[in-house]
Amino acid sequence: MQLGARALALRDPVQGIEIPLHLIYPTEAAATPHAFGPHAIDLAIDAPPAGRALPLAVISHGNQGSPWGYRGLTAHLVQHGFAVALPEHIGNSRRDNSLAGTPANLANRPRHVRLSIDAALADPVLGPSLSGAASVIGHSFGGYTALAVAGGRPMSLPSEEPDGVGKPIAVERDARVRAVVLLAPALPWLMYPGALAEVTVPILVRTAERDDVTPPAFIEHVLRGLHVDARSIAGAGHFAFFYPVPDALKRLPVGQDPPGFDRASIQPALYSDIVAFLRTALA
Repeated sequence: MQLGARALALRDPVQGIEIPLHLIYPTEAAATPHAFGPHAIDLAIDAPPAGRALPLAVISHGNQGSPWGYRGLTAHLVQHGFAVALPEHIGNSRRDNSLAGTPANLANRPRHVRLSIDAALADPVLGPSLSGAASVIGHSFGGYTALAVAGGRPMSLPSEEPDGVGKPIAVERDARVRAVVLLAPALPWLMYPGALAEVTVPILVRTAERDDVTPPAFIEHVLRGLHVDARSIAGAGHFAFFYPVPDALKRLPVGQDPPGFDRASIQPALYSDIVAFLRTALA
């Protein structure tokens, strides 16, 4: 099975901009190499989908990140019968990080996910092949995004407000999201009492033992009381979930691992866990 792809320009009426969105799905058509910045992947552009009633997974990238950093996970999901939506969070991405650290960014990201689901279901090529069931997979700040769109009620941090007082962020829950996968999630905006009271979907959590960006102990504290499938990956750092790493990025923090750890070694078990979890949750 090959990877089909649709490139859409998703209009966000609130930001007044277009959000790049790629829909990746199974196809029997021949794929050819394509580059997205330093990331390379074989895709069959606008090819007809293979299969019916495909569940949809939206992957939300991390702060100042790229959706293509998760192309290994994307390919695995597609090869196991999923369609994947890859939005680029303009204002908090590799190409445009102008809204990092702002309340607007906290509201924009979950909306991008909702708009991505809308666009996937409405797409004339892929839409008829989707089941209507959706999930969100989020790494780092993408973990915040996933929980916010699944019913979380975030607050801005005092440091993000001109008056130094945190405020509620208006986020609309998407009832189509029936499962959430959190990979080393960033959760300070959801740490106050009751912030996750309305999150009722199944949650899979994978943290990194040696993560100094989103420490596992803090994640466990924020998620206490929720029923989650949680595990910490021994020896891993924060960017272990960003894979594969292009040569151009291997010297940057996103390409660095703690001594003695090889992120490639964890991917088979991680991907298998995610697929098994989503198949059960979205059945």
